[in-house]
Amino acid sequence: MQVLVLLVSFFACTVGAICGIGGGIIIKPVLDATGVADVATINFLSGCTVLSMTLYSVLKAKLSGTSTIDPKTDTPLAIGAAVGGLAGKELFSLVAGLFPDPNTAGAVQAGALLLITMGTLVYTIYKEKIPTLQVTSAVACLAIGFALGVCSSFLGIGGGPINLVGLFYFFTMATKRAASSSLYIILFSQATSTASSVVTGGYVGVDLALLAAMVVCGILGGIVGRKINSGIDDKTVDKLFMGLMVLIILINAYNIWKFALA
Repeated sequence: MQVLVLLVSFFACTVGAICGIGGGIIIKPVLDATGVADVATINFLSGCTVLSMTLYSVLKAKLSGTSTIDPKTDTPLAIGAAVGGLAGKELFSLVAGLFPDPNTAGAVQAGALLLITMGTLVYTIYKEKIPTLQVTSAVACLAIGFALGVCSSFLGIGGGPINLVGLFYFFTMATKRAASSSLYIILFSQATSTASSVVTGGYVGVDLALLAAMVVCGILGGIVGRKINSGIDDKTVDKLFMGLMVLIILINAYNIWKFALA
């Protein structure tokens, strides 16, 4: 089972680095489906893995001079997402506390993720026909980042397709530019969320050896993903992204059924 977890982590972070979805949107539902750990532990494992990949990807792009990050837009987005990430974490704890069975909280997460993924897929298919905005206000960027952070943290996915749709619509970004910005945003939000989990003892019960191995796979996935991303165009990234959305929809549909029967 641990070999499967590591393979999933590597694959998720590879495609996450290519598409700018972080990887959590794949790791989270797949690990939920395997039942390798409880929902809260999976959230922490997924978050740390995604953090390692985004940290590598963002730093590597900066050091190599290939970064397309615009500090005037992306930094307020990232700061807003970091604060939103903490709020989303508290929101999940609140929702989880409403149910005596943690599986119910998992079902709520899976259901919300299913709906958001379906909406993301539809938007991506028709995005060329949808009018977009060109937001420049720092305050608006903070607010948009906050909303993205809340959603991503609550769902335990780090960012993923929610970020991309937000960047497409509010900032009219091209696919690969949005992917770079999304990884930057995920880095900030995931760092604060993970730090919060460590401070509050959310790592208790986590297999540290497995965590370390997943982090290594996350970094390796970032290395491979960056290399692939540099050799393909926006249309190819879009096709890969849409294929992943279909796969994630199917996995989340299974998870809803699984949690409902548990």
